[in-house]
Amino acid sequence: MRIFVTGATGFIGSVVVPELIGAGHQVVGLARSDGSAAQLTAAGAEVVRGTLGDLEILRDAAAASDGVIHLAFDGAAAFSAGDYRPVAEADRRVVDTFGDVLAGTGRPFVIASGFVGFPAGRVVTEVDEPVIDDSPYVIRTATAQAVLALAGRGVRSSVVRVPPSVHGEGDYAWVPGLIAAARTHGVSGYLGEGVNHWPAVHRLDIARLFRLAIEKAPAGSALHGVADEGVALRDIAEVIGRHLDVPVASVAPEAAAEHFTWLSPFIGLDVQASNTLTRELLDWQPTHPGLLEDLEKGRYFDTPASTA
Repeated sequence: MRIFVTGATGFIGSVVVPELIGAGHQVVGLARSDGSAAQLTAAGAEVVRGTLGDLEILRDAAAASDGVIHLAFDGAAAFSAGDYRPVAEADRRVVDTFGDVLAGTGRPFVIASGFVGFPAGRVVTEVDEPVIDDSPYVIRTATAQAVLALAGRGVRSSVVRVPPSVHGEGDYAWVPGLIAAARTHGVSGYLGEGVNHWPAVHRLDIARLFRLAIEKAPAGSALHGVADEGVALRDIAEVIGRHLDVPVASVAPEAAAEHFTWLSPFIGLDVQASNTLTRELLDWQPTHPGLLEDLEKGRYFDTPASTA
C-alpha cells in the first residue's frame, strides 16, 4: 500500500515509517522542515512538504494514497501556550479533512488517540467508550470517536489508544518530564499517595501495532497500544529517585503545577487498560521491555530532560 503518514519524523512516527517500509509498503510522509524532509528521504520515504494547517495539501496527499496514518499533534504548542483547545480543534479539522477524502473508499484510516475520559478504578477494555465533557483535553477523545464513526461512511477507520508513557530511545514526554522535575526540585515526586496508574508501551511495539492496524484492522476498531496494563506513579518515582539519588516524596495537589509544570494537568491520570482484544484481533504481541525495566537500564538518566 501507499500510505500517507503525518508525524512521520516524530517519536512514534520515526519508527512507524521503517516498520511500514520493512513490510513492503510505500510511505509518503508530511514534512514541515528541511530537516524532517531529509530524515524521511534517508528512511526511504517520499516527502510531502507542508504543515497540519495546509488542509488542501493534506487532502491531496490522502486522495493519492491507499491509506492514512495520522500521528501528528502539536503538543509542544499546546503546552507552551497554556491553551490546549486551539491545537485540539485544529487536529479535529485535519481528521475531518481526511475523513471527507476517504469516505466511501473503504480505505484504511488510523489515528493516535489517548486515554483521557476513561474511568479509574477498573481495567478499561477496547469496547469501553469515554465520557465526553467540556474539558479541552477531551477534544481529542471526541475526535477519536468521530474517526470510529467513519466506519459508517465507508472508511476502514481505527483508533490506536496510545498510553501516557510510550518509552524507548529518544523519549521526551511524560517520564522525562518527571525526571526533569526531580532534577529541578531535588525530589522525585508523585501526586498524593502515588497509587494512580499509567499504562505504558515500548515505541517499537506500538509501531508494529500501527502497521497491523493499517493492514487489517476492521472498520470501527478501537485498539489498545499498551503492554504494561498500568504502572503506579509511585513505582515510577521510586526508580527515578534511586537513579538520581534524590528523595522520593508525595507532592500535594496545590503544589502540583509548580513541581510538575506542563505535566501537572495529567499527573493524576489513573488508567489501567487491557490489550486482550487488540492482541486477539490483530495477533499483536508486545515483546520489548516494560516501562520499569526500561527505566532501570539507566538510559533515561544520561542526558538531562527538558521541563518545557
